Amino acid sequence: MSEQPTPAPTAGSDGSQVPSSSAESAPATPAAGPLPAEVAAALKRDAAGLVAAVVQQFDTNEVLMLGWMDDEALHRTMTTGRVTFYSRSRQEYWRKGDTSGHVQWVKSVAMDCDGDALLVRVDQVGAACHTGTRTCFDGRGLTVVTGQAS
Repeated sequence: MSEQPTPAPTAGSDGSQVPSSSAESAPATPAAGPLPAEVAAALKRDAAGLVAAVVQQFDTNEVLMLGWMDDEALHRTMTTGRVTFYSRSRQEYWRKGDTSGHVQWVKSVAMDCDGDALLVRVDQVGAACHTGTRTCFDGRGLTVVTGQAS
């Protein structure tokens, strides 16, 4: 991923959000978080406070990539018109396209029935994958036995 990261916030002693200076910090989920209460209550996050975000091209339904979001990344995505992820490897936020120019313009965001995955429909400019391919799935098909409905 060659995107420009944004430092992850951490909770201050008064509960406010302050930028993290350590790359070792985990994403913070404040008690009174940035998301609408009904969204925050419905999300089922993993042990690190993250939820998978499947990114899809809005007009062709092409699956572009999978990223991870915490409450703050989802809030930024829902309120800025650009997709923000939380990097598990770098433990910081990054907004798709800030350094590459391969911007993802948000068209819609939906939560799945279990609350453990998001579908982010975007208008992708350029490559979605950090390898330079249109999607992170180009040329990566696996050999499988196919089934059919009876």
